[in-house]
Amino acid sequence: MKTTSESTIGIVGAGIGGLVAAIALRRAGHDVVVFEQAKQFARVGADINLTPNAVRALDGLGAGEAARVTAARPSHRISRTYDTGEETSRLEMADTAEQRYGAPQLTIHRADLLAALADMFPNERVALGKRAEKIAADERGVSLSFADGTDARVGALIGADGIHSCVRTAMFGAESPRFTGIVAYRAVVPAERVAGVPNLGAFTKWWGPNPQSQIVTFPLNRGKDVFIFATTPQDSWHLESWTAPGSVEELREQYVAYHPEARALLDACDTVLKTALYERDPMPAWTKGRMALLGDAAHPMLPFMAQGAGMAIEDAVVLSRHLEGVAMADLPAALQGFETARIERASQVQLGSRGNNWLREGGNADWVYGYDAWAVPLATPAMAAAA
Repeated sequence: MKTTSESTIGIVGAGIGGLVAAIALRRAGHDVVVFEQAKQFARVGADINLTPNAVRALDGLGAGEAARVTAARPSHRISRTYDTGEETSRLEMADTAEQRYGAPQLTIHRADLLAALADMFPNERVALGKRAEKIAADERGVSLSFADGTDARVGALIGADGIHSCVRTAMFGAESPRFTGIVAYRAVVPAERVAGVPNLGAFTKWWGPNPQSQIVTFPLNRGKDVFIFATTPQDSWHLESWTAPGSVEELREQYVAYHPEARALLDACDTVLKTALYERDPMPAWTKGRMALLGDAAHPMLPFMAQGAGMAIEDAVVLSRHLEGVAMADLPAALQGFETARIERASQVQLGSRGNNWLREGGNADWVYGYDAWAVPLATPAMAAAA
C-alpha cells in the first residue's frame, strides 16, 4: 500500500465514522487511506440505535439497504416511569418515521453495520495494525509514525479514532475524559424468552428515580432478540470497555424498584457486559491546519439521546460535501467550513445527551430526526472565517 502521498487523505480509525468518511470522501473524488490500530476486524462492540437522521445519511451513501438486512425497525419510541410503568410519551416510528423523515429507525449490531460499510471500501486501502504513536503536521501535509515501526505521509488527516483520540492529542494536547460516576450494563436476550413482556418491538426507555438511572430496551436481529442497556450511579467501577464482563446478580440488584415488566427482562439475562461512562465538554474547535476530528474524537457524548453513531455519520457526510472538488492546497479552508457547519449541532446534541431529558415527556423530535446531512447548507468561506 502506498501511504506516502500528499495527494491522499488519511483517516485514523476504521469505526463507523471513519468508514463512512472514507467511502464518502472517495465518492467525492479523493484518494483515501484508513489507518486502524486493530490487527483484524472483529465482532466487538455494542448494539446501536440508528435514528432516522442517521439512516437517511446511510441511504444517501448507498449503505442503508445492506444495513437493513439484519436490523430491526422499532415500532415506537416509548418513555415509561420506572416504578408505575406509566407511559409519559409514545412516538410512532417505523413507517410513520419513514414518511415523516425519509427513513425509519434501525437497531443493529455495530459489527453488522461495520461489515456493510467495509464491503463498500477497498480492502487494500485499509491498513490494519497501525497504532499511531507520533503525528506531526506542516503546511503541506501530515506525517505519522506507527508502533510497528512504519511511517506514512498524507496531505490531510481526519481523526475518527474515538474518545481517546491520538489525533486530537496531536492537535490540541493531552487531556482526559471525566468519569461521570455512571456505569452501563449491556445484555442481549432471545425475544422468545420474554415473549410475555409487552412492547418488545419498540424502543422503550424506563426513566429511573434520578437522571443517572434508566433501562433502555429495543429489538435486534429483525426482532429475534432484545437488547438491554441499563445505567446506574456507581463510583467503584472506572473501566471503560466494550468487552468487560459484569455480574448479572449485581445488574438485577440495581433495579429492584423497577416495574415487573422491566425486571422480567433483567431476569432473562444470562450474561452482561459492564462499562464506565466518560464525558468531555464541547470543544471550541475540531480543525487545525490539515487535520480535523469527527465523531467521538470531536464530541464524545453520553448515550442518553442515542446519537453517538448518528452524529459521527452526519459528520462524515457533511465533511465529504465540503471537500468535494477541493484541491489539496485548499483543504485547510474546506476543513474549517466543515467545522463551522457541524459544531453547533453536535455540541447541542452533546449537551442534550448530558442533560438526559430527551423525549421524556413527549415533544417534537424533528430537530434531531429531520436533519438531512446530504442537504443542509454548506458553510461558505466567509462563514468559516467569521466563526
